[in-house]
Amino acid sequence: MNKLRSLLVQLMIVCMAFAASAQTDSVHVSLITFYPGSELFEVYGHSELTVRTDDSDLFFNYGVFDFHSPNFVYRFAAGKTDYKCVAVPGFYALAGYNGRKMVEQELNLTQEQAVAVRDMLIKNAMPENATYRYKYFSDNCATRPRDIIEKTVGESLRYPAMTDTLTFRQMLTRYDKNYAWERFGIDLALGGAVDTLVTYRQQMFIPMVLMRAVGGATIERDGKRVPLVKEERVLMPGDDNGIILPPTPWWQTPLAAAWLLLVVVLGVTVADQRRGKVTRWFDTVLALAYTAGGCLMFFLVFVSSHEGITPNANALWLHPLHIVPAVLLWIPKAGKALGVVVWCNVAAMALALVTVGLVQSAIAAVYPLILVSLARNLNYLLINKKCAARNK
Repeated sequence: MNKLRSLLVQLMIVCMAFAASAQTDSVHVSLITFYPGSELFEVYGHSELTVRTDDSDLFFNYGVFDFHSPNFVYRFAAGKTDYKCVAVPGFYALAGYNGRKMVEQELNLTQEQAVAVRDMLIKNAMPENATYRYKYFSDNCATRPRDIIEKTVGESLRYPAMTDTLTFRQMLTRYDKNYAWERFGIDLALGGAVDTLVTYRQQMFIPMVLMRAVGGATIERDGKRVPLVKEERVLMPGDDNGIILPPTPWWQTPLAAAWLLLVVVLGVTVADQRRGKVTRWFDTVLALAYTAGGCLMFFLVFVSSHEGITPNANALWLHPLHIVPAVLLWIPKAGKALGVVVWCNVAAMALALVTVGLVQSAIAAVYPLILVSLARNLNYLLINKKCAARNK
């Protein structure tokens, strides 16, 4: 079924390519901006280029991916995010976006320039060229149309002055701030590289920023500067904030969960200190949870090719070596080795507590999670010291 669908898509693209190339007297190119939707992959908006002729209306979408492709989850985590450029007829391209504001900006291009854009887009949508390696910040559904526009109009293009001085992380937070758990995961995975200030052109990885930049841009035509956008139309009215979900209630946020976990941990730790014995099963469960998170963190830092992941100071406290004390706790003769590992963990947690917020922007929930591990490691050292004193 998938092969048949792929074949039909290829045939459709080839047919449209021939139909489009036959029309060179009335080609109109527009940038289409889709405002944020409710799903996480929609909250940053979406951009497409459309080519209209007398006989066809094609939307070129650089944001197509296949969830069912082989090893999709692994490849996505590893940064091997292969997206496609797909040409879609206009009547189908706008379907399913109900409630999301859509804006069309028809570009002020000569016919020669419009035809050049059309030919580039058709070439990119051909099956042998369609797949490209998607990157969050530098090669996505917004930067590809931007690059095509820049290549077409040349060096005469002038964008308006930048109004916001922001980092990549701050820009992401503007749009996904209501998605507390997703925001937590993104902030945890992204390292210090996304906390540097970015240029206006770099900010255009966000479709709405690209739309504003294009709307205020000018080009040179016959010795005069003219607007890049000939006409702007609202294809579908809607809220400028999109249709994102409402904010997560505070008691359902990662920060609330992290503080609750810390309270539970402190309660168990106080009980351990009173009876002079470590609750091994509790520490094992915690260590295994941190190990799982650490494996994912180290995979992202050392294996993944995603942008902005490394260096990441969160790897100081969220690492796979948490598995070591989880195992050694159950080996009676491993006391000395366990003591060394626990001391190393204490040092790592203390270092992370001090440095994470200094070298990169740290989400608040990180700190109670660091304190959780620090408290349990110190608990073991104190109880072990008391036991050693009693045995003398």
